Amino acid sequence: MKKILCLMLCLAVPAFAQKFDGLALTPPMGFNTWNTFATNINEVLIMQTADTMVKNGMRDAGYIYIVIDDCWSLHERDANGNLVPDPTKFPSGMKALGDFLHARGFKFGIYGCAGSKTCGGYPGSQGHEYQDARTFASWGVDYLKYDWCFTATRDAREAYTTMRDALFAAKRPVVFSICEWGNSKPWEWAKDVGHLWRTTGDITDCFDCVQRWERGWKVILDLQYSLVQPADGQNNGIGKYAGPGHWNDPDMLEVGNEGLSFADSRSHFSLWCILAAPLMAGNDVRKMTPEILTLMTDKEALAINQDATGKEGWRFRAEPGREIWVRELSDGDWALALLNTSDKAADLSVDFHPMWFFGGKCQIRDIWDKKDVGTTEKPFTKRLDSHDVAFLRLKPIKETAAK
Repeated sequence: MKKILCLMLCLAVPAFAQKFDGLALTPPMGFNTWNTFATNINEVLIMQTADTMVKNGMRDAGYIYIVIDDCWSLHERDANGNLVPDPTKFPSGMKALGDFLHARGFKFGIYGCAGSKTCGGYPGSQGHEYQDARTFASWGVDYLKYDWCFTATRDAREAYTTMRDALFAAKRPVVFSICEWGNSKPWEWAKDVGHLWRTTGDITDCFDCVQRWERGWKVILDLQYSLVQPADGQNNGIGKYAGPGHWNDPDMLEVGNEGLSFADSRSHFSLWCILAAPLMAGNDVRKMTPEILTLMTDKEALAINQDATGKEGWRFRAEPGREIWVRELSDGDWALALLNTSDKAADLSVDFHPMWFFGGKCQIRDIWDKKDVGTTEKPFTKRLDSHDVAFLRLKPIKETAAK
């Protein structure tokens, strides 16, 4: 009887009921087709994007995941129930495209959905999780963005756990991106299911607009803060759930897209670095300006986003026209973003004395101006255009003992 009970328990808990560990130890970086191209995707676009990212240095800066979003398949599965890439858009097939990306040092990402259909109306993976996971593995997929449309009454935790187990059963390591918009508070349960999870609805390329279900980057930032709520001067909200291998995701980047000024793009990028957010480029990298390329590949800014501690930043202060965001980094360093939220240029200052958590005097490095600008013993002041940011790294100054 004991042997039978043991066998039943073993069958009830699959050995593969876990996610792939050791992946996404820093926030994933890459490119996703949706924000600029939506349904207008094809293999030529993906190949040109990859080649451009090699030539312009984005790949070497860390943008290694190239993700094909929704609308890549036919509207029906084949006779065996398999997903079929649209042969007009992807005539060479997904395996060949994955091989192309791998040969150039990229990781191959694709889109799926936990419902009966994707958000674009293509076949979803509900009821086909293990079959689709095997298909993705056969194509060499390294990253799966898994959406939440047409799910009816399905439970999110169950749905994403099922796909997690299917991916693990397929035996190809995959970064699993949970995209259910934060509705079921995934930060409370998804650490052992996925590697990143969306915390908000979709982003769009504006500062604070709301368009259908899409919101500007500052609206997304405020929504993220409303979940964090650091009441005691520390990140005691959803930030405590983020870290190496498991990240809060406030959605992809709109940096460089036409709805944003350069100041907007710079602030948007700086704040996503403060948040330890995944950095998935959503612009047409083939046509980006030199200023945007320099912004997105800046080594000092990316070092903050990719800091090994994985601690998410938080808003220290919000006043009319000014916000201060901070993030704890390795070796006692801190990052600080001073954001001009007004519609006019202004001289903005930071007085560091109330920031007791810095733990002493620090050297100030202005990341975007590429220069050291004094210490925290005196306030820092800078003229900032509307929606622009001062992005600072603070390094503790070790006092030399008196002889």
